[in-house]
Amino acid sequence: MLPQRCPGAAAWAAWTTDYLQSQVGVAADTTGSLIWRATFGREEWFLPKREESLVPTSAWYQGESLKRLLQGVALGAFATIAIGFSWGGWMLGGTAKTLAESTANSAVVAAIAPICVDQFQRSADATSNLTALQKTSTWEQAAYVEKGGWAVMPGSKTVGSGVPQACAAILSSVK
Repeated sequence: MLPQRCPGAAAWAAWTTDYLQSQVGVAADTTGSLIWRATFGREEWFLPKREESLVPTSAWYQGESLKRLLQGVALGAFATIAIGFSWGGWMLGGTAKTLAESTANSAVVAAIAPICVDQFQRSADATSNLTALQKTSTWEQAAYVEKGGWAVMPGSKTVGSGVPQACAAILSSVK
Protein backbone atom coordinates (compact mmCIF):
# COMPACT_ATOMS: atom_id res chain seq x y z
CA MET A 1 0.00 0.00 0.00
CA LEU A 2 1.18 3.48 -0.80
CA PRO A 3 1.17 6.09 1.95
CA GLN A 4 -1.72 8.51 1.87
CA ARG A 5 0.56 11.51 2.44
CA CYS A 6 1.93 11.39 -1.11
CA PRO A 7 -0.92 11.68 -3.62
CA GLY A 8 1.53 12.24 -6.52
CA ALA A 9 3.14 8.85 -5.92
CA ALA A 10 -0.26 7.17 -5.77
CA ALA A 11 -1.29 8.78 -9.08
CA TRP A 12 2.00 7.74 -10.70
CA ALA A 13 1.61 4.17 -9.48
CA ALA A 14 -1.95 4.04 -10.82
CA TRP A 15 -0.86 5.41 -14.21
CA THR A 16 2.07 2.90 -14.38
CA THR A 17 -0.24 0.01 -13.56
CA ASP A 18 -2.82 1.11 -16.15
CA TYR A 19 -0.16 1.62 -18.82
CA LEU A 20 1.42 -1.76 -18.24
CA GLN A 21 -1.96 -3.50 -18.25
CA SER A 22 -3.02 -1.89 -21.53
CA GLN A 23 0.25 -1.85 -23.50
CA VAL A 24 2.41 -4.66 -22.28
CA GLY A 25 0.09 -7.26 -20.86
CA VAL A 26 1.00 -6.91 -17.21
CA ALA A 27 -1.49 -7.60 -14.48
CA ALA A 28 -1.61 -6.02 -11.03
CA ASP A 29 -2.64 -8.16 -8.12
CA THR A 30 -4.61 -6.92 -5.13
CA THR A 31 -1.56 -5.58 -3.25
CA GLY A 32 -0.52 -3.40 -6.18
CA SER A 33 2.68 -5.31 -7.06
CA LEU A 34 3.28 -6.11 -10.71
CA ILE A 35 3.32 -9.66 -12.02
CA TRP A 36 4.84 -10.17 -15.42
CA ARG A 37 3.09 -12.71 -17.54
CA ALA A 38 5.49 -14.77 -19.55
CA THR A 39 3.77 -16.03 -22.62
CA PHE A 40 5.36 -18.53 -24.97
CA GLY A 41 6.00 -17.31 -28.50
CA ARG A 42 5.95 -13.64 -27.55
CA GLU A 43 9.12 -11.54 -27.37
CA GLU A 44 9.66 -9.18 -24.47
CA TRP A 45 8.51 -5.63 -25.21
CA PHE A 46 11.80 -4.04 -24.14
CA LEU A 47 14.09 -6.05 -26.47
CA PRO A 48 14.62 -4.94 -30.07
CA LYS A 49 13.24 -7.11 -32.84
CA ARG A 50 15.80 -9.28 -34.60
CA GLU A 51 14.92 -7.73 -37.95
CA GLU A 52 15.51 -4.24 -36.54
CA SER A 53 19.09 -4.94 -35.52
CA LEU A 54 21.54 -2.49 -37.04
CA VAL A 55 24.64 -4.62 -36.51
CA PRO A 56 25.12 -7.27 -39.19
CA THR A 57 26.11 -10.66 -37.90
CA SER A 58 29.41 -12.09 -38.96
CA ALA A 59 29.72 -15.35 -40.88
CA TRP A 60 31.52 -16.72 -37.81
CA TYR A 61 28.28 -16.63 -35.81
CA GLN A 62 26.04 -18.11 -38.47
CA GLY A 63 25.56 -21.82 -38.82
CA GLU A 64 24.40 -24.69 -36.77
CA SER A 65 24.48 -24.57 -33.03
CA LEU A 66 26.92 -27.49 -32.69
CA LYS A 67 29.39 -25.80 -35.01
CA ARG A 68 29.24 -22.58 -32.99
CA LEU A 69 29.58 -24.53 -29.75
CA LEU A 70 32.75 -26.26 -30.99
CA GLN A 71 34.16 -22.98 -32.26
CA GLY A 72 33.54 -21.42 -28.85
CA VAL A 73 35.16 -24.33 -27.06
CA ALA A 74 38.24 -24.15 -29.30
CA LEU A 75 38.55 -20.39 -28.93
CA GLY A 76 38.06 -20.61 -25.15
CA ALA A 77 40.69 -23.35 -24.81
CA PHE A 78 43.18 -21.38 -26.89
CA ALA A 79 42.56 -18.20 -24.88
CA THR A 80 42.90 -20.08 -21.59
CA ILE A 81 46.20 -21.63 -22.62
CA ALA A 82 47.59 -18.38 -24.02
CA ILE A 83 46.66 -16.37 -20.93
CA GLY A 84 47.84 -19.13 -18.58
CA PHE A 85 51.30 -19.40 -20.09
CA SER A 86 51.82 -15.67 -20.61
CA TRP A 87 50.30 -14.10 -17.47
CA GLY A 88 49.17 -16.98 -15.28
CA GLY A 89 52.58 -18.36 -14.40
CA TRP A 90 52.09 -21.73 -16.08
CA MET A 91 55.19 -23.50 -17.35
CA LEU A 92 56.23 -26.82 -18.79
CA GLY A 93 57.80 -29.52 -16.63
CA GLY A 94 61.30 -29.05 -18.04
CA THR A 95 61.21 -25.31 -17.38
CA ALA A 96 59.97 -25.88 -13.83
CA LYS A 97 62.74 -28.42 -13.18
CA THR A 98 65.42 -26.04 -14.50
CA LEU A 99 64.03 -23.20 -12.40
CA ALA A 100 63.92 -25.38 -9.27
CA GLU A 101 67.53 -26.54 -9.78
CA SER A 102 68.71 -22.98 -10.32
CA THR A 103 66.90 -21.77 -7.21
CA ALA A 104 68.30 -24.62 -5.12
CA ASN A 105 71.83 -24.01 -6.40
CA SER A 106 71.68 -20.29 -5.62
CA ALA A 107 70.32 -21.05 -2.13
CA VAL A 108 73.22 -23.44 -1.45
CA VAL A 109 75.74 -20.88 -2.70
CA ALA A 110 74.15 -18.18 -0.52
CA ALA A 111 74.43 -20.48 2.51
CA ILE A 112 78.01 -21.62 1.86
CA ALA A 113 79.56 -18.29 0.80
CA PRO A 114 79.68 -16.86 4.37
CA ILE A 115 81.54 -20.01 5.50
CA CYS A 116 84.10 -19.39 2.76
CA VAL A 117 84.47 -15.77 3.90
CA ASP A 118 84.94 -16.93 7.50
CA GLN A 119 87.62 -19.45 6.45
CA PHE A 120 89.36 -16.71 4.46
CA GLN A 121 89.34 -14.29 7.39
CA ARG A 122 90.61 -16.96 9.84
CA SER A 123 93.58 -17.87 7.65
CA ALA A 124 97.12 -17.02 8.79
CA ASP A 125 97.73 -14.15 6.35
CA ALA A 126 94.19 -12.79 6.05
CA THR A 127 95.15 -9.13 5.60
CA SER A 128 97.82 -9.79 2.99
CA ASN A 129 95.52 -12.25 1.18
CA LEU A 130 92.73 -9.64 1.17
CA THR A 131 94.96 -6.97 -0.35
CA ALA A 132 96.19 -9.48 -2.94
CA LEU A 133 92.58 -10.45 -3.72
CA GLN A 134 91.55 -6.83 -4.14
CA LYS A 135 94.52 -6.16 -6.45
CA THR A 136 93.60 -9.02 -8.80
CA SER A 137 91.11 -8.43 -11.57
CA THR A 138 87.45 -9.26 -11.04
CA TRP A 139 87.68 -12.17 -13.46
CA GLU A 140 90.55 -13.81 -11.57
CA GLN A 141 89.27 -13.30 -7.99
CA ALA A 142 87.22 -16.53 -7.98
CA ALA A 143 90.26 -18.52 -9.15
CA TYR A 144 92.36 -16.88 -6.40
CA VAL A 145 89.83 -17.93 -3.72
CA GLU A 146 89.66 -21.43 -5.17
CA LYS A 147 93.49 -21.78 -5.26
CA GLY A 148 93.70 -20.69 -1.65
CA GLY A 149 91.36 -23.52 -0.63
CA TRP A 150 88.91 -21.28 1.20
CA ALA A 151 85.99 -22.31 -1.03
CA VAL A 152 86.30 -26.00 -0.03
CA MET A 153 83.89 -26.74 2.78
CA PRO A 154 85.03 -28.69 5.84
CA GLY A 155 84.54 -32.41 5.22
CA SER A 156 84.44 -31.95 1.44
CA LYS A 157 87.15 -32.35 -1.16
CA THR A 158 85.53 -30.44 -4.03
CA VAL A 159 84.57 -26.84 -4.55
CA GLY A 160 80.89 -26.10 -4.96
CA SER A 161 79.79 -24.49 -8.20
CA GLY A 162 79.46 -20.73 -7.80
CA VAL A 163 80.90 -20.63 -4.27
CA PRO A 164 84.27 -19.03 -5.21
CA GLN A 165 82.51 -16.29 -7.20
CA ALA A 166 80.14 -15.48 -4.32
CA CYS A 167 82.94 -15.61 -1.77
CA ALA A 168 85.15 -13.32 -3.86
CA ALA A 169 82.26 -10.88 -4.33
CA ILE A 170 81.71 -10.67 -0.56
CA LEU A 171 85.43 -10.36 0.19
CA SER A 172 85.99 -7.65 -2.43
CA SER A 173 83.30 -5.51 -0.80
CA VAL A 174 84.93 -5.84 2.66
CA LYS A 175 86.97 -2.77 3.60
